[in-house]
Amino acid sequence: MPVTRRRLLLVVPAALALPTLAPAAALRVPPLALQSWRLPNGLQVYALPDAAAATVSVQVWYRVGAKDDPPGRSGFAHLFEHLMYKGTRHMPAETIDRLTEDVGGQNNAFTVDDVTVYHSEVPANHLEPLLWAEAERMAHLEVDQASLDSERHVVVEEYRERVLADPYGRFFEALPALAFDVHPYRRGVIGRIDDLRAATLDDVRAFHRTYYRPDNAALIVAGGFDVADLARWVQRHFGPVEAPGTPIPRVAVVEPPRRRDEARRLAAPHVPLPAVALVWRAPGAAHRDAAALQVASALLAGGHSSRLHAALVRERHLANAVGFGADLRADAGTLAGWAIAAGGVPPARLLGVLAAETLRLAEKPPSAAELAKVRAQLTTAALVERETPAGRAEALGWALVLRGDAHAADRALDELQAVTAADVQRVAREHLLRARRVALTYVQGAPG
Repeated sequence: MPVTRRRLLLVVPAALALPTLAPAAALRVPPLALQSWRLPNGLQVYALPDAAAATVSVQVWYRVGAKDDPPGRSGFAHLFEHLMYKGTRHMPAETIDRLTEDVGGQNNAFTVDDVTVYHSEVPANHLEPLLWAEAERMAHLEVDQASLDSERHVVVEEYRERVLADPYGRFFEALPALAFDVHPYRRGVIGRIDDLRAATLDDVRAFHRTYYRPDNAALIVAGGFDVADLARWVQRHFGPVEAPGTPIPRVAVVEPPRRRDEARRLAAPHVPLPAVALVWRAPGAAHRDAAALQVASALLAGGHSSRLHAALVRERHLANAVGFGADLRADAGTLAGWAIAAGGVPPARLLGVLAAETLRLAEKPPSAAELAKVRAQLTTAALVERETPAGRAEALGWALVLRGDAHAADRALDELQAVTAADVQRVAREHLLRARRVALTYVQGAPG
């Protein structure tokens, strides 16, 4: 889940009242109007011009995320995201706010495992100053001890609020660690308090030198602009930024296969009702099964008409809330189903029914109507995202980071619509039924 500088929105979509799409009615969506080039310093530039747009979205995607946190510095990529809003050699702190909010625009940022993204939207005639500001903080960030202490405090309080104070914060934080034994995906994006407190100014400077460089970034600009103007401004402001001669460190950890099923128990204070989870490892976002796993996830928990909600909440009254997610990242992924018990329901019973209903997808494929509805939901969500410049830029960025190809944003829509019931049953058998899993029981008690 993305961690933002100012806010974190976790949206669980309800079932959409949409007409079903028969396979013959598959949509043909025009591809993104993409133009791209690379500067001599390695910066990748992607332009998505739209003559009808009155605004422009500027996004800088740095290929550094929580998986790249230095040893003993969990949460550092996220902490650094906050520090990028401090001053630079030629730009006082809060300048990004003045260049966006003061002209009716907005800005924000988020950090996930594979990437850190800075995104702004302004009226189209304010594009060049924003490009200057992004190049300036890429090249000349300056952070002092007071700024580090201030932003560290913000992030520590974020951890307290989202993980320690939330009755189920520890529960959801534990799921990645259950999926991975050695890959840094097992760490939380926000980090641990002791690691955050250990960060130093030297750490900050080294991190910026190592990862915040033109050859580790993609600049995506979408909206109302002329491509020739954009190319001239990008060269003017980003062209002089030098790329270090040192290589960029990359995570090369290969997760060993899980040999057996495991069961874990986690206790935490102030847990009003027990919760359970089942966690499997999954392939990465570029895998051929990614679209089918996305469809399978939506069939299981995509709103109130989904299989898990119907079986555990509406019909049997075993759970107050359920979910299932296919979190497919660049290197690998996880599949996780979870449920929060209804009053008086033993965790063991809830876990058994959760497992049975999840694995039933491998035995009973979706009906034509069920599959068409889910495909319509997912396709509609993707099309709604593309209605704005910011949404089109973000779709392109995710394709670039997770699949290594910006054009995969277009193929993804066709791949979703091509998923069949047999595909869903096949991936459920391969990645759920035949795969090893970890079962978690979460209860009230003293933390271990």
